Amino acid sequence: MTDLETIAADLYAGPPGDFVSSRNARAKEADDADLAARIRALRKPSVSAWVVNVFARERAQQLGEALRLADDLREAQADVDAVTLARLTRERRALTNRLSDDAVALATARGERVTASTLEAVRQTITAAFFDAIAAAAVASGRLVHELEPASDFPLDLDTVVGGGAPDAPEAPPVPVDEVKARRELRKAQSTLHDAEQAHARAGRDLAAADREVRDAANRVAQAEARIARLEAELSAARAAVSAVRNEVTTAEDRQARAADDVATTEKAVETARRALGRLTGDSA
Repeated sequence: MTDLETIAADLYAGPPGDFVSSRNARAKEADDADLAARIRALRKPSVSAWVVNVFARERAQQLGEALRLADDLREAQADVDAVTLARLTRERRALTNRLSDDAVALATARGERVTASTLEAVRQTITAAFFDAIAAAAVASGRLVHELEPASDFPLDLDTVVGGGAPDAPEAPPVPVDEVKARRELRKAQSTLHDAEQAHARAGRDLAAADREVRDAANRVAQAEARIARLEAELSAARAAVSAVRNEVTTAEDRQARAADDVATTEKAVETARRALGRLTGDSA
C-alpha cells in the first residue's frame, strides 16, 4: 500500500466531521509536494461510505467471508445449479443484513447517527460487492467516497468511487481445483439424491392411493357378495313358500274331488229316497 493509500484509509475511517481538518493537517505534514496535493484532493466520504469504510477496516475477516460467499454464488450461477443458487442467495441476504447491522453498530459506537436511508445505502453497497469483483475491491479498500449500487449498466470506475487511487483486487482464499470439482460432484450427487427422493415419495403416494383403491374395491365386492347371499336366502325362502302353497293346492284339490264325489253320491241317495216316498204316498210325481 502506498503512502497516499495508507493516509487515505486512515482519513476515510476517521470521524467524518473531522475529515477536512484531518486531511489538511496530513497534507501539511507531507514532505512531498505532489503527495500533499493529492491528499488535499481527497473528497469527503458520504455517511454511508464512511460506515462501510469503518466496517472494512475493523471487520476485514467478516468481509473476506462475504467475498468468499460471493465467489460461490457466481460459480453457482455459472453452473445453473438452481438448488445451490437458492441456498446461496438466502445465505447472501442473511450475511448482507448481518454485516450491514454490524457496520452500523460500529458507526453508532463512534457517536455517528445512522438513519434508515443510510442503513439501506450500506446494504446496497455490500450487496454490490457480492455481484461485482470491482465493487468488492472498492469495498475492501476501506476508501469509499460514496455508496454503490448493486446493478449498473456501466462498469464501475474505481477512480471515482475510491479515494487515494484505485485498489488492487481483493485476495480471496484460492479454492483448489480438486475442491471445485468435488463441490460440483457433491452438488450433482445431492441433486441426484433429491430427484430420487422425490421419485420415491411420488411412488409411495401412488402406492398408498392404489392401496386405498384396492381396499375400496374389496369393500364393494364384500357388500355385493353379502347382498347376493341375502337375495339367495330370500329366493330360497320364496321357493320353499311356493312349494308349500303348491302342496296346499294339491290337498285342496283332493278335498274338492272327494267333496264332488260325495255330492254326486248323496244326490243319487236323495233321488232314490224321493221315489220310495212317492210310492208310499201314491205320489207318482
